[in-house]
Amino acid sequence: MDLRNLPSVDVLSNRLAATSTRPLPLPLIKALAREAIDHTRTEIKKGSESDPYLRARSSVERLAACRPTRIINATGVLLHTNLGRAPISRLAAESAADQHTGYGNLEFDLSTGVRGGRGAYIANLLTSLTGTEAAFVVNNNAAALLVSLAALAGSGNALVSRGELIEIGGSFRLPDLMKSSGTRLIEVGTTNRTRLADYQQKINEAAVVLKVHPSNYRIEGFAEEVSYKELAGMTKKFGVPMIADVGSGLLDSRTPWLDGPPPTWLAQEPGVRQTLEAGADLVLFSGDKMLGGPQAGIIVGRHDLIAQIKKHPISRAVRMDGSSAAALAATLEDYASGAAIQTPFWQMATLDYGNLVSRHEWILSKSGVSGSVVEAKSVPGAGSAPGEGIPSPALSIAGDPDTVWKNLIGVSPPIVGRRREGTLQIDLRTVDPDDDEIITAALRQLF
Repeated sequence: MDLRNLPSVDVLSNRLAATSTRPLPLPLIKALAREAIDHTRTEIKKGSESDPYLRARSSVERLAACRPTRIINATGVLLHTNLGRAPISRLAAESAADQHTGYGNLEFDLSTGVRGGRGAYIANLLTSLTGTEAAFVVNNNAAALLVSLAALAGSGNALVSRGELIEIGGSFRLPDLMKSSGTRLIEVGTTNRTRLADYQQKINEAAVVLKVHPSNYRIEGFAEEVSYKELAGMTKKFGVPMIADVGSGLLDSRTPWLDGPPPTWLAQEPGVRQTLEAGADLVLFSGDKMLGGPQAGIIVGRHDLIAQIKKHPISRAVRMDGSSAAALAATLEDYASGAAIQTPFWQMATLDYGNLVSRHEWILSKSGVSGSVVEAKSVPGAGSAPGEGIPSPALSIAGDPDTVWKNLIGVSPPIVGRRREGTLQIDLRTVDPDDDEIITAALRQLF
């Protein structure tokens, strides 16, 4: 191709749009077409070959892959951070949709006809469920920690165990967040061992004491940490608030919404209610993990401390939007009415093993793939119950796992499996039974 044969931006854009089943908005296509033409012009001048259409089409495909779309999660990771963590219930989604597509009483008191406080109903649900004095909700748990430290410690000191200064997904480091609140961190203890005496040595310098549940890893062997009860007992003697960030959102470690005793994989997870009963002044946790609701950061505990937090300017910057609030209210109502098993997380976590085996065998027989149903483990995910697994079968597919994996994410809707032990595995614990036929059809087509 020479310079005289280069297409115009409009011609190339129209060709790209015509060859796509769901084209991107025209301004985006034109920008990519213009970049491809400019690049081709430069290459021609250098004496190199270049095809503007192929380059533009590749760019369009890459951008289209970023467009929000539904994915079938066949990884067996119930709370998959890359795939959106907890799916919410149908009722919660409908409640959110009502707020998105119309108006609602977000800050309007229907009983008085005047402006009302945001989140009052949710606060009542949370205090009832956790047995505490007050509650406040922001847009995620990192925000809950940020505003709590800013409001209660300010430019003062926060004591925290060195072994709890964790890094979570995306190279996000907790100490950096804490420091951004203006609070100075005083690290106590060592990475693997922190004792009550370590806190006592510095307690007179502290505005708050923070205990963070290291939810995405576990230290074993020569290790020691201070319990919530021990730490709360000490902080009360000195009149210093204790903040417990338990992360995962397990409301009650007794799991009264499930039949039978709590699952063994929950043994190391602190319950919100139990942490409050142990004496924590504030407990922070996520709404979109084990709680099974929308993204949210939830703060429960002493009324006076939460009143301080609500007055801080940061609280407005991190407040929850109306649709998320509606979805959270619907989720909490399920817990309050004893119907929390209806949340997708708990439905998936408690699926019958034998039923799952039957589903995997059905897909294997109908798809015609070469493989077998094997014993495996699903995991809670999102830093919840690290190192624990839920016994689950999986469909192990023969062939190069990288090739199979890439082919499956290329279908519509994309199917994300897991690569393990040299094979590609499909774990149906995280798949809606209505999607079994979609997976079967995709496998039949690929193989």
